[in-house]
Amino acid sequence: MAASQRKIITGPGAWIGPEIQHDDSWIYRVDAAAAEEIAAALAHVKRLGAKIPFTADAFPLPRLSGELDRILEEVEKGRGFMLMRGIPRHRYTDEECELIYWGIGVHFGTPVSQNTRGHLLGHVRDEGRIQADPNARAYQTSQRMDFHTDMLPIDLLGLFCLRTAKSGGASKLVSALTIHNVLRDERPDLLEALYGMFHVDWRGEEPAGEPPCFTLPMFSERDGQVTARINSLPYYDSAARHGEQYRPAPIQREALEKVQEIANRPELMLSMDFREGDIQLLNNHTLLHAREAYEDYPEPGRERHLLRMWIAVSEERRRPLADSLASRYRWVQKGGIPPKSATR
Repeated sequence: MAASQRKIITGPGAWIGPEIQHDDSWIYRVDAAAAEEIAAALAHVKRLGAKIPFTADAFPLPRLSGELDRILEEVEKGRGFMLMRGIPRHRYTDEECELIYWGIGVHFGTPVSQNTRGHLLGHVRDEGRIQADPNARAYQTSQRMDFHTDMLPIDLLGLFCLRTAKSGGASKLVSALTIHNVLRDERPDLLEALYGMFHVDWRGEEPAGEPPCFTLPMFSERDGQVTARINSLPYYDSAARHGEQYRPAPIQREALEKVQEIANRPELMLSMDFREGDIQLLNNHTLLHAREAYEDYPEPGRERHLLRMWIAVSEERRRPLADSLASRYRWVQKGGIPPKSATR
């Protein structure tokens, strides 16, 4: 299909950042009653002696579960993101926060493994690595991160803020559907290139027996709904270490750089600063997210630390995906990135 024939995407998912930057409707404020229900659920799961991974019935939220369902509907069918704010982080230890976050998360769906360490509950913090390391994932650094979707086509991304940085680290969001519309108007040739097949580096996290790169389109369509699979630029560049045939073609590289240029336009993106206890929820099919570089406090134990979950939602709730993404979504259905016996 010629890009000029592609329709303008409308609806709540094709939003413009400044228009909703100060719109509180994307913030769900945890009130006192909800906070007490979360505290009671935490006490319940501790009485049970349940350990992560536990199921939703071990963390009962009779009142809040209806609100969580509405939040999921907004993430899956609306703007594609929500922020839960107001969990009294100061009341809880790090370990209790993990139980709370997991307990809320499993009410949305099924968490899957995020890396070869088998993490169902991941830790986003500076591990002293750099993105130039072809076997490093960007979240293991303190560097600025390009706009991207996460590696697997997981339905729901969740982050819980345990501790903020000394400075920096703001979260940036942009609608991939809005980027699609801008490309349609400004560079339809590059939009069409993004519907082609790209090679992306697994960066050392490929399952046993899989090639070190995977191949998929950056935009695809199913049942009239467009999905984005844009990765950070280093993931395309490092693919060439496995063979020149994996290097992006010039038009592909130009298209990827154009996506970043559009995504970084102030008139399109939305910024979000985390507070301790915040839970950010993102649709990994319709949003691109980025992060500013940050500086940690020098004292041990005060470093910026987020908890992360990749959550698969039920078939009837999730976005329909094109056949070209089926091999990637198969890993979601199998439980995420398989653990390796010896990891970094």
